[in-house]
Amino acid sequence: MGQEMADPDEVRQEFDRFTLRSSLLVPASAETAFAVFTGSLTDWWVPEYTWSGPDALAELGVEPRAGGMFYEIGPYGFRSDWGRVLTWDPPRRLVFTWQIGPDRVPVPDPARASEVEVLFQPEAPELTWVEVEHRNFDRHGEAAEGYREALTAGWQELLSRYLATVTRAAR
Repeated sequence: MGQEMADPDEVRQEFDRFTLRSSLLVPASAETAFAVFTGSLTDWWVPEYTWSGPDALAELGVEPRAGGMFYEIGPYGFRSDWGRVLTWDPPRRLVFTWQIGPDRVPVPDPARASEVEVLFQPEAPELTWVEVEHRNFDRHGEAAEGYREALTAGWQELLSRYLATVTRAAR
């Protein structure tokens, strides 16, 4: 798993009480940026941010369709679903539920989950703005603001690793 990190300053972030917005410019087409985001999760997702952990994680993936699941496969083939695809519109837009609670426990009810929208906006033929909005933290209850704060640092690291992975893929 390639776990290099780009300069964290390349990921811009802003937030309000229940929404976090991150953006970065990646040196790749929108098609490549979307493909790496959805098809190479194991290459850039931080394994410590999984239920399986770095020693037992076998795979991270997304079923490429509306209604598909974001999932991880851990020890002995055990699968954990942690999000549902709401919108699958390659290479422009992806929306999914974030069904992981502040206590890292699965949130089976999508109405109580936050939501992530990812936009891939071409700037030039091999340059794409990637905008990630993680919203509706209020659905996570009393711990919502603290959870948004924790995920501000989490998305910073994830997207720095994503940028490094896209940069390698675009060469």
